[in-house]
Amino acid sequence: MTQNEFCQHIREIHELKVAQKHECAECIKTNSEWVHLRTCQTCGVTLCCDDSPNRHMTGHYHQTHHPVVSSAEPGERWLWCYEDDAFVEY
Repeated sequence: MTQNEFCQHIREIHELKVAQKHECAECIKTNSEWVHLRTCQTCGVTLCCDDSPNRHMTGHYHQTHHPVVSSAEPGERWLWCYEDDAFVEY
C-alpha cells in the first residue's frame, strides 16, 4: 500500500505517538480492567479498546473527534481512523 492509498488523517501523521504507560488512564481512575490499549495520534492519551468493558478510546473519539489511534500493544503495528473506517498496518 502506498501513502496515497491512506486516508487523509493517516497521511497527516508524520511521527507516531507512543504510550507513556501501558495502562488505560480512565480505567485506573475507576479501578476497572481493560483488554487492549490504543494511543490517540492527536493528543497522545492511551485508553482501552472496544473489547474492553468501558471502551474509553471510542468515547475519547466521540468527545474530541481525534480520528486516528494506534495499537499500544507490544508487537502490534497498525493505525485505525475512526472517521474514515480505515485500517493500516505498518
